Amino acid sequence: MQATLLSILGLALLGALHVRGDIAVQADFQEEQFTGKWYSIGLASNSNWFKDKKHLMKMCTTVVSATADGNLEVTSTYPKADRCETKNQLYIKTEQAGRFSYTSPRWGSKHDIRIVETNYDEYALVATQISKNGGTSTMVLLYSRTKELSPARLERFTQFSKEQGLADEDILILPKTGKSREEGL
Repeated sequence: MQATLLSILGLALLGALHVRGDIAVQADFQEEQFTGKWYSIGLASNSNWFKDKKHLMKMCTTVVSATADGNLEVTSTYPKADRCETKNQLYIKTEQAGRFSYTSPRWGSKHDIRIVETNYDEYALVATQISKNGGTSTMVLLYSRTKELSPARLERFTQFSKEQGLADEDILILPKTGKSREEGL
């Protein structure tokens, strides 16, 4: 009985890993249409840092710019305590359009970033597999061109996050900050 249960659990785990490893990217991804200002509306992750900080997180703005060599400069501005902080990342293009890599200079983690779904003028769904010291975690971001997004898009984000093996407690619709002006929040 225990062996059967372990076999079933093992197969379920392998199935979940298979789904996460084969995340498709947006068909015919158009980098130039993806650039511009986005709001981070949703964030889902099974990482320890997310579990520790999720209660502090709020909506942030992200500006995506294309470089001359086809990479993406990603600049996020987010509230931290009583000020705003900015984080810059360079997503390196891969051979597959819509898929990028990033290595954190601070933490040494490697990120496999995929633009899963977007209509470019309303929303984008981005999935990231993060590897560090032999461990992996999953992160899903929901971007919007405005601070509001339809319930159908929010539900799609939740559904996709669960398909990646994330639990309800790993999924967060980010609260608005109440800031505006120069922070763009």
